[in-house]
Amino acid sequence: MSSVIPRPRGRLGLGLIALLMVAVLVSLGVWQLQRRVQKHALIAALTERLAAPPGALPAVGEWPTLNPAQDEFRRVAFTATYQNQPDAMVYSSGSAIRDDIAGPGTWAFLPARLPSGRIVVVNAGFVPNTMQQRAQQDRAVAPLRGGEAVTLTGYLRFPEAGGALTPAPDAAKRLWFARDVAAMATTLGWGEVAPFYIDLEAPVPASEVPKPGPLGVHLKDDHLQYAITWFGLAAAVAIAFAVWLAGQRRRRWGGDDIAR
Repeated sequence: MSSVIPRPRGRLGLGLIALLMVAVLVSLGVWQLQRRVQKHALIAALTERLAAPPGALPAVGEWPTLNPAQDEFRRVAFTATYQNQPDAMVYSSGSAIRDDIAGPGTWAFLPARLPSGRIVVVNAGFVPNTMQQRAQQDRAVAPLRGGEAVTLTGYLRFPEAGGALTPAPDAAKRLWFARDVAAMATTLGWGEVAPFYIDLEAPVPASEVPKPGPLGVHLKDDHLQYAITWFGLAAAVAIAFAVWLAGQRRRRWGGDDIAR
């Protein structure tokens, strides 16, 4: 019996499939290299912003023009008064930008009134609280509401809405699972708030709870490894097709010799 030799049309079809696979894999590798350049630029920009001396809080007229790409993590210093209104807690299992935070707890979000009368929401810091006990959280934030203006230093941050898998807020416990300050303000009666919030750096209360602190850049940068993986897969597909094609040619030449 003679073995079946793939027709030229079949070899051409497999060649096109292999070429398409190589093109897709190479494009994914190039995309990862581009992402790496963008990630390095982002890390450099964030590092510069976090290390910069604090500036003034943006004027109210600038608020509509602020955006995360240009303004996230800007250090600011301003004077405000914590309002005697309910706080909100945002659950956290740790922090990717605070080296001193580990384990479950909550971030304490409070409304603060500026001298202009406008309200800015402040994340006053971390409250260790494994069991999410509301009484413990209330005791932690009560000393902040002294009714006096204080100078706050922190970082400009932008709210985040919950995704499809984010648990719904627990209004009874004033517990959120996303930093959605607009929803907090509506639910808790804070009034109209700024379109951003402040991650507090200082001052630190005497009890150190809630615990504010400096932020750091800890973004994952695995893009080079991913690029090498995609390029390696592209090379593997190309080599496998080349080996297969060489084998088919040897089989064809062997069949021709037998026929002669």
